[in-house]
Amino acid sequence: MVIGMGLQDLNLPNKYFTPEQFRADFPALNRHCVYLDSAATALKPHAMIDATLAYYSENTATAQRSLHNAALQVTATIDNARQNVANLIHAQSSDEIIWTRGTTESFNLIAQSYARPLLQSGDEIIVSELEHHSNLLPWLIVAGQTGAKVIQWSSDVNELSLLMSAKTRIVAITQMSNVTGFCPNLEAISDIVHQHNAILVVDGAQGIVHHNVDVTALNIDFYAFSAHKLYGPTGLGILYGKRALFEQMSVWHGGGKMLKRTSFDGFIQEDLPYRFEAGTPNIAGIVGFNAILQWLERWDSNQAEHYTKQLADYAKSQLNKLTDIQFYSEDHSPIITFNINHIHHNDIAILLSEQNIAIRTGELCAQPLMNKLGCHGAIRLSLMPYNNQQDVDKFISELQNAIEILV
Repeated sequence: MVIGMGLQDLNLPNKYFTPEQFRADFPALNRHCVYLDSAATALKPHAMIDATLAYYSENTATAQRSLHNAALQVTATIDNARQNVANLIHAQSSDEIIWTRGTTESFNLIAQSYARPLLQSGDEIIVSELEHHSNLLPWLIVAGQTGAKVIQWSSDVNELSLLMSAKTRIVAITQMSNVTGFCPNLEAISDIVHQHNAILVVDGAQGIVHHNVDVTALNIDFYAFSAHKLYGPTGLGILYGKRALFEQMSVWHGGGKMLKRTSFDGFIQEDLPYRFEAGTPNIAGIVGFNAILQWLERWDSNQAEHYTKQLADYAKSQLNKLTDIQFYSEDHSPIITFNINHIHHNDIAILLSEQNIAIRTGELCAQPLMNKLGCHGAIRLSLMPYNNQQDVDKFISELQNAIEILV
């Protein structure tokens, strides 16, 4: 079986996708490694590396402060990046985009700046069982601070209707599970949440990599993701929120550039979005991510995702030939999670690492979901358009060797 598509399959004149050309943009793959851990963090293309290097070597300056040319250029790049993010997720305004340090910080910001002043004892926060710890722990913390309750939800739409009540204030759900690859019906969920006058918080860290999102059409109140999952730098997160919600939120961090005036008697906070961006931002990260957003415009994302799912289907068909294998992930998903009965997942990872094959094992930062699945950890391979059939074949071959050693 050969996975791929030729130029004859392309149907958009301004965008294209060929696996070979896409893969060639990632220098890390020149190390003869097989990288199957992209759900943890994606590899970085030349576009991001070059932009970051250029900032540090040619145009290092701060942003939104100094008036010399280099600083003005950096400020303009950050403004452009903010608008490009708004375009990517179909936000109504770039003022609704906040730079954070990652998805985790974004959820903590919502929990402390929006939820904490709002919640009262007995109020309810519904959180799905699918969630990464970053979309669970902030809600447990703020519940402990306010006397609110965190309500466990299976992610089934019908169950959500039964769980919603007059006490429900917030519903938190992932766009795509980092364990199973399951994608909840956000449109139906959003309708139910807003019928009960609650707020919908969506974790897009995995989903935005594989699926388009329109936060306006879906009526999402808060949406967060991390740049590093989408080929970008680490240490940079994006938080979208409706303007009306941001306007009523208290600031969480204080420092430079988040205020208009201050004295020892108090301060007047800046306009959106700057009031939530105290201190010097991750300038190099934003510059690098802006290059990614421009680079992504070259590629036909639908064809890239179709190719990736073809590759995942091929990988799962090969895994199905093994005995004593138990799957936890959805079919046709670029995330494949499984265990080999009677073999510890970490033993597999160690032996594969010796052959320069990178996978993820363990609880995948989702202990409640792992408990529901009845395991204490699993093997996860996660595919991206820069992977190819040779990667999968190498993985399968070395996995078979590892099993022979460990049984």
